[in-house]
Amino acid sequence: MIKFLLSTAALVSVLAGVAYAADTDVTVTTPCPFGDCKAAISLQFAGEFVIPTGTQFDGIEFGGISGLDFDPASNHYIAISDDRSEKAPARYYELSIDATAAGISDVKVLKTVIFKDKNGQAFAKRAVDPEAIRLGKDGIYWSSEGDAKQLLPPFVRVTGPDGSFKREFELPEGFAPTADKSTGIRDNLAFESLTFLPSGDLIVGTESALEQDGPIADLTHGSLARIIRYDTANGKPKAEYAYTVAPIPQPPTAGTGWNDNGVSEMLALDEHRMLVIERGASPGYGNFAKVYMIDTDGATDISAIGSLASSDKSIVPVRKAQVLDMRAIGLTPDNIEGMTFAKGSDGSDLLVFVADNNFSKDQKTQFLAFKVLKRP
Repeated sequence: MIKFLLSTAALVSVLAGVAYAADTDVTVTTPCPFGDCKAAISLQFAGEFVIPTGTQFDGIEFGGISGLDFDPASNHYIAISDDRSEKAPARYYELSIDATAAGISDVKVLKTVIFKDKNGQAFAKRAVDPEAIRLGKDGIYWSSEGDAKQLLPPFVRVTGPDGSFKREFELPEGFAPTADKSTGIRDNLAFESLTFLPSGDLIVGTESALEQDGPIADLTHGSLARIIRYDTANGKPKAEYAYTVAPIPQPPTAGTGWNDNGVSEMLALDEHRMLVIERGASPGYGNFAKVYMIDTDGATDISAIGSLASSDKSIVPVRKAQVLDMRAIGLTPDNIEGMTFAKGSDGSDLLVFVADNNFSKDQKTQFLAFKVLKRP
């Protein structure tokens, strides 16, 4: 259960939002994910903050937030918008989020940074689809899903704090879209996830299967997404792993139409364990969001396997265990797409999520905070 609480801070925020706090402390503990008791994790729900669709900042509609990261040096956050340079040039925001173990009382936009292409210009309309963002030692790391319909490949790039282009990572073979859809990314189902391992390696994940790796998830079957491990120093791939996306967990409860389930973000816990968000929606039921822990130890390096669907080789995917179902603890998640560990203003360790509102009047930019009681 969630009770309504409108904070004074929210009333004076640059972004007019609404804060919600937990009626009772809801704690979710998984003592031994995939039988590994050293991987125990425990999360306690803290609160929610909502920014209505249509909210403006500097004359630009705020929304489409699909990636979030925390900067411990400034105690600020960076958040990427998945606006394809349609409402305004592709961009990321610097945010101040007043979050504690008691909830989120305010969210402020401090500045907007426009991404620049290789020519130093803002991206043209529909020339990019920003999705994930992380703060690295040498700049801002971010991904674009590309556009399979336009045969635009996905990418991972590094920019300066001012959005200027610095470098681009090498795209592994088989990821570029093809006109006959025989191989490559599917439209809007590509590079949704970024996270750094403690070693500095970068993890990049697709939302769902590549064309050659089998179908996307439906109500009775899952899907095989790919995880790329990059050497951050040279931008070259080191390994790939298979991730089993779950079938769509809820059938439509009213009407018919589009429904889905896919990976929207990953967040490293240590050198081989990560948290993964799977989220989607079904008509009538609404949105759902589940968080899993995965472990790449023992998983097959599939980088040399051109097609997971047709390969006759034995493949071991990453191990996976559910650690949180947001609907099951009484929350009503929107389109959850971003996730970061953070330090609260009270010193507490937090896990903060954000939802992409798709700039839709029927959705909202939603921040959810959990206190981290235990983690690997």
